[in-house]
Amino acid sequence: MPTFAYVARTPQGQVSQGTIDAPDERTALQQLRQQGLVVTSLRQQGGAAARAAQPQRMSLGATLSRVKLRDMALFCRQLATLINAGVSLVRALAVLERQTQNPRLKFIIRQLTRNVEDGMALSRAMAQFPREFSNLFIGMVRAGEVGGVLDETLQRMATFLEKDLELRRKVKSAMTYPTLVIFFALAIVIFLSVWIVPKFMQLFTDLGVKEDKFPLPTLIMKRFSEFLITKWYFLVGGVVAFFFAFSIFVRTKFGKRVYDWIKLKVPILGPINHKIVLARFARTFGTLMGSGVPILQAMDTTAGAIDNEIVSRAIMEARMAIREGERIADPLERSRLFPPMVVHMISVGEETGSLDQMLEKVADFYESEVDAALHALASTIEPVMIVILGVIVLFILLSVFLPLITIIQDLSQGES
Repeated sequence: MPTFAYVARTPQGQVSQGTIDAPDERTALQQLRQQGLVVTSLRQQGGAAARAAQPQRMSLGATLSRVKLRDMALFCRQLATLINAGVSLVRALAVLERQTQNPRLKFIIRQLTRNVEDGMALSRAMAQFPREFSNLFIGMVRAGEVGGVLDETLQRMATFLEKDLELRRKVKSAMTYPTLVIFFALAIVIFLSVWIVPKFMQLFTDLGVKEDKFPLPTLIMKRFSEFLITKWYFLVGGVVAFFFAFSIFVRTKFGKRVYDWIKLKVPILGPINHKIVLARFARTFGTLMGSGVPILQAMDTTAGAIDNEIVSRAIMEARMAIREGERIADPLERSRLFPPMVVHMISVGEETGSLDQMLEKVADFYESEVDAALHALASTIEPVMIVILGVIVLFILLSVFLPLITIIQDLSQGES
């Protein structure tokens, strides 16, 4: 009868290693589960699977590529399905490694498989890749391992990633049209200023029109055209220098705080960004609480996942108040960053013991609010951008045709 070497975790979370005799792998797995063990690795001794886990170097393709949010959500969903179907963790990872197309994710899954085979917990193995697995991801997987509900935790994580991906898609989709309009408006202005306006200016000079006789719009357009043609590098250099200085500024703690405050307070876009932050807070916090993560650790992880220093600071202050015995809703209400509805829903969730469900409802509500606000913004921006583009083109046309009208009038008066 074949002998299988296994690595498993006891209900207390301790690692257990040993061997078991069974006619096949499925029977061995069933026997170990009857003993109350959560199997993370099971392989036949002397088989091809018995290999030394040695680190591998990442290929060039894996180094240059990145794991998209969609790939990570699919990985979570498939891994949860395989574990729920009774497949051992190592075998499930091996299956996912073979079928994934992303070279970087393939390499990461291979390393996870090797580390888990050596008895390392999945959450600890994931912690070696902080770029792909956030603290939120690792915290939820760790809670799932301790509670013996890794498949449910991974399903929750997959749902969270899919919701986050959908929210980002909506934001990008809403901003695509305004961005294209701005791009084409700039392209039209530059084309008219560099190619059309100089020809008319040369025509006016040939006709003997002096510069001091130009109307104000023509004079402004002439100066702007000359600047674009002769000193364009100042404009390009200024734009590059601005974005470079801005990127350095927002990397500082003070700069990031100022920038995040502006994002929350700026007209029109500020309320939308605030709703996005609230939706992400509720979705992250609710997912962690539903996965069994302790509340203080859940708030710490949520504060790091928000990506807004102002709201993150309020969450950490609430965390300190909770550690001193306060309820969750009270310090959040004092911060004045969380609307009364959010505070009330959290308070009801605390009283009824369904905090995770209440937070999920809050997240769903604000995601629908963001969707409606983005649609309204897109429908408002469209006519505004068209009017602005029309005014710019009209100004350029006036600057070109006003001197022609003056010339025609002078010729008419001269003939009469």
